[in-house]
Amino acid sequence: MTASYRQPGVVLTDRRFTVPLDHDDPAGERIELYAREVVGCDKTDQDLPWLVYLQGGPGFGANRFVGTQAWLGRALKEFRVLLLDQRGTGASTPADRQTLPLRGGPREQADYLAHFRADSIVRDCEAIRPEVTGGAPWTVLGQSFGGFCTVSYLSTAPEGLSAAVITGGLPSLDAHADDVYRAAYPRIERKVAAHYARYPQDVERARRIAEHLLAHEVVLPNGYRLTVEAFQSLGIALGRSDGSHRLHYLLEDAFVRTPQGPALSDAFQEEVLGLLSFAGHPLYALVHEACYGQGERPTAWSAERVRAEFPQFDAAKTLTGDGPLLFTGESIHPWTFDTDPALRPLRETAEELAARTDWKPLYDPARLAVNEVPVAAAVYHDDMYVDTAHSLQTARAIRGLRTWVTDEYEHDGVRASGPRVLDRLLALTRDEV
Repeated sequence: MTASYRQPGVVLTDRRFTVPLDHDDPAGERIELYAREVVGCDKTDQDLPWLVYLQGGPGFGANRFVGTQAWLGRALKEFRVLLLDQRGTGASTPADRQTLPLRGGPREQADYLAHFRADSIVRDCEAIRPEVTGGAPWTVLGQSFGGFCTVSYLSTAPEGLSAAVITGGLPSLDAHADDVYRAAYPRIERKVAAHYARYPQDVERARRIAEHLLAHEVVLPNGYRLTVEAFQSLGIALGRSDGSHRLHYLLEDAFVRTPQGPALSDAFQEEVLGLLSFAGHPLYALVHEACYGQGERPTAWSAERVRAEFPQFDAAKTLTGDGPLLFTGESIHPWTFDTDPALRPLRETAEELAARTDWKPLYDPARLAVNEVPVAAAVYHDDMYVDTAHSLQTARAIRGLRTWVTDEYEHDGVRASGPRVLDRLLALTRDEV
């Protein structure tokens, strides 16, 4: 039975679908997808066009909005919105340390997870679209990784789209993961430098925490091993609109005095745990590099290998001098699966995915070159998560795509100022700007 309920200004309806695990084997195993339909209270009886939202990640379910938060209020002025939990996330057949053993051992789990990339997500959308829209094309809004999915959609099933809007998610069409991270580390270093310029007192605070972690074994309340590399990975926040400020507040009260000497406070440890644990989104860690896999070349722990080309990120070496500790950003490493109890049972599965050499193409440059779907993309200047140069190169490769390049927002611009961002991009798809 379909359940509908109300929140301020909106009517929500739970929607569930079944789709093939492998769309090339439609008679084989099926998995369940969950999506939440949202419509304005004053438009429930209207025949509205549809907008499907593809969340960033990978590995995150769609936003659980309350009422008309962020961009949703703007969208509801003219659309019914479908907030889709992409396969393996949220309520859509979640993939984690508890469920994946049902598949068998690490090899079987990796074979299963190979079906959880952008190409399969697009085919899920096309499988459910006739049931949702009656066969009419819909508008897609892709944030970050959702933008990667949108470019794959334009490559493989453009007939399903009336328009496409992308925010911070234009991927390189042909870059290997090594190319992605080789471009990423200098961007991260710039973000760290900007943070220390804003909060110079954090240089000493970060060094002191790192020195403590090198000298002491710190285990967070859930069993997470807080190593210095894990601490550095808190720099992922620096790509968000308020991330530098939140990192500053975290660092300023890290230590308390105890009978045994200075120690990292319970409050600090609890907050760090919430920031670092993958318990709520393990798929992010498992398929993050796989999202760049195309062809026979393995990803092979790309972020870890490429990091060795940037010795300035080595905390131990930094602490032998007086330079600032560099935080890192959006990257997954072998040690990620050792420190986090939500990931430890999946280490061998991650190794299998890193070694995989049979990745299908995700994008079709020839088809994108003759694209006829109206497309607009927000490209955030010096985006920490998605390389601006790669994004603009892809923008030029998609016929008719219109870009809005801005330094007014960080990567989460559609969340931080969603109505304005979405309004501008929809206008671009209609040649109104």
